Amino acid sequence: MFTLTDYAGQARTMLPRSVWDFIEGGAGEERTLAANRAAFDRVRLFPRALSGTDRPSLATTVLGRTWRTPLAVAPMAYHRLAHPAGEVATARAAGAAGVPLVVSTFASRTFEDIKAAARGPLWLQVYCFRDRSLTRDLVARAESAGFEALVLTVDAPILGSRHRDLRNRFRLPKDIGPVNLPDGEFSSPSDHARAEFAPALDWSVVEWLLGVSSLPVLVKGVLTASDARLALSAGAAGIVVSNHGGRQLDGAPATLDVLPEIAAAVAGACPVLLDSGVRSGSDILAALASGADGVLVGRPVLHGLAVAREVGAQHVLDILASELADAMILTGTSSTGDVAAALLGPRAPATPPHVSDVGTSRAGSGPLPHSADDLRKADLHGSLRDPLLETMTFLNEITDRYPAAVSFAPGRPCDGFFDTEDVFKNLRRYLDHLEAGGASPDQVRSALFQYGPTAGQIREVIADWLREHEDIDVPAESVVVTVGCQEAILLAIRALISGPQDVLLVSSPCYVGANGAARLLDAEVTAVPEGPEGLSCADLRAVVRRERARGRRPRAFYLVPDHANPSGATLPLATRRELLELAAREDILLLEDSPYRLVSPGERLPTLKSLDRDRRVVHLGSLAKTLFPGARVGFAVADQTVVDETTGARVLLADELAKLKSMVTVNTSPVTQAVVAGMLLSDGGRAAEQHGVKAAAHYGDAMRTVLEQLEAAFPVPERSALGVSWNRPSGGFFLTVTVPFVADEAALARSAEQFGVIWTPMSYFYPDGGGEKSLRLSVSYLSLPEIVEGIARLARFITSSRAVPAPSKT
Repeated sequence: MFTLTDYAGQARTMLPRSVWDFIEGGAGEERTLAANRAAFDRVRLFPRALSGTDRPSLATTVLGRTWRTPLAVAPMAYHRLAHPAGEVATARAAGAAGVPLVVSTFASRTFEDIKAAARGPLWLQVYCFRDRSLTRDLVARAESAGFEALVLTVDAPILGSRHRDLRNRFRLPKDIGPVNLPDGEFSSPSDHARAEFAPALDWSVVEWLLGVSSLPVLVKGVLTASDARLALSAGAAGIVVSNHGGRQLDGAPATLDVLPEIAAAVAGACPVLLDSGVRSGSDILAALASGADGVLVGRPVLHGLAVAREVGAQHVLDILASELADAMILTGTSSTGDVAAALLGPRAPATPPHVSDVGTSRAGSGPLPHSADDLRKADLHGSLRDPLLETMTFLNEITDRYPAAVSFAPGRPCDGFFDTEDVFKNLRRYLDHLEAGGASPDQVRSALFQYGPTAGQIREVIADWLREHEDIDVPAESVVVTVGCQEAILLAIRALISGPQDVLLVSSPCYVGANGAARLLDAEVTAVPEGPEGLSCADLRAVVRRERARGRRPRAFYLVPDHANPSGATLPLATRRELLELAAREDILLLEDSPYRLVSPGERLPTLKSLDRDRRVVHLGSLAKTLFPGARVGFAVADQTVVDETTGARVLLADELAKLKSMVTVNTSPVTQAVVAGMLLSDGGRAAEQHGVKAAAHYGDAMRTVLEQLEAAFPVPERSALGVSWNRPSGGFFLTVTVPFVADEAALARSAEQFGVIWTPMSYFYPDGGGEKSLRLSVSYLSLPEIVEGIARLARFITSSRAVPAPSKT
């Protein structure tokens, strides 16, 4: 039997991530829900023995209409995001459950269509617009359609920024706009609210509404007894206790905590309803015992709608009614009219809300202990609330939690290519190299034990190796040795993105480390989507010109030209040349990140940097995938000239990157630099190339095995019927599989727990949203037998996930 939690989990699996985030709201909504849930969790209901209660009456009467259960469906915008049937299906579900539906101003179906489907009371949630005639016309349409009440929202004169929507660049589909409002561009309710809502309202607006309509007016958003009394004085026919505005205001009280005081102030003069945080029948009973006449329920209904249309939405309402009946039986309450405060026992001690904004154990042990001296996460940098920064942590936890699972997630080199003794041999080789070059014993010791130059002490070795093996002919002074390529990415973005008008362009899908570094630096990112054939220079040109038309300055384009992470795509030679011409013509730099070249089989295409004649390419390199992952040695090749317009001085961009590095890591470990340099110098500089050939053969076999096993597991007719496909990279560590379901974290957890196979959701890699129905497989870290077993498990998981089970009606 489905529970409300099951519906939420299924809905999250089925809906695109951007839509799920929109429905669930941002950090403010999380804090508000957490505070409301914490208040309900503190409630204790007294059970009664031998009460003789069998079939309690759940009915209640509000504004002259009898509700089968003391709950109504709360106003929520754009039901069609959850299901194409939208509010029409919700109205049918509410009618079948015998409860009212409060229709949002931002409904995605017309009032007339909703009314035609409804069998129960309909109320209209009203926002008051700057243009009062717009509000009046909206109310008149609802009244003409047969709506029975107005619910004036008074606690949200503005709708605050929703960080998840900003992160996802969420925009409403054009066919899901607020159809009951005049035609216009509505990207989101918050955008519309800032432009159109009347923020400076007073209580006379209630009187005005009563003057333009014959419908009773309930006031939604009351959190104090004084406001409740003012609402009554203004002519309100009902009070809705709601902390919607608390989503933008930290510290707003939980609705259940203020409900008794408000109910006492009203003293039965009008119905009092509670909105926010209701998730069980016991919650409803607790609200009734605290003075409410009924409750409003929102998101769970949308979850049910997403999973199984009106059947799912009705089932959610029926679950709540059934749980309420059980709670009433256990407390000896025969009817809703008999509910009294005496049912409530002493409240449990308050605990911090269990949400990420407060601080929780990711292992699931609940809220972390804290004191009044704890920092507030809201006061830390906004990137720390960005789910992008949680992705790698989540993957690591899944891997640790299911050690027996076959993991296609880690993009790290195979352990079989490394010998512990090589560390000492290569360290000695580099020290010998210094001595052969005339370094004194004191200088050799200093090179190993002291910090060393910020730009790196093995720049000459790297420059020689690049010249010999990658045809990149640059002076050693243009090389900066970094702590992995990740630092090189960070330094390049920091140097080039100088103000709010500057934009970093990235290929989409994009390596998560580049996108994450930009977010840490508050750098604006604009995605250039890759098509089925990879990057199109025409698409890049269009994005550059569109950004300039918006008054912004595209500074650089980040890409992985060879066997990209995550897609596995490789840029053809003709496209590389076209890209360089475009960069020169449009005056942008190219940030080239190519860590998989030496470990991929077949002939290597030339790097962008080796083809670069106009110094348009900043080459970001790594020796981790090829030589020594644990050394974390990367580098940036930045031979561009920087001119000081004040003094006329000219320096290399590499010098500017080194300045930044001095404030980040000071320098890269001399010991790891020495070991890596020894590897590059080994066998006359050919050892690294020879190592790459061996590694490329292994990874080539791994990729071929994965592709062969996918072909065997999904023959052409079956793969077509299932909607399964994959690309076929010629090298690198990664490939992409398209699946017929939303491949998100919930699906990944199910895959690991029930089928013993781990992968990476591709949605992690799309800056603007996308990739919801695809996953990344890494082939680098597994043995061939493990790959065979892992693909067999993956096939069983994909086949089992192609259809979502229908909810039980019991």
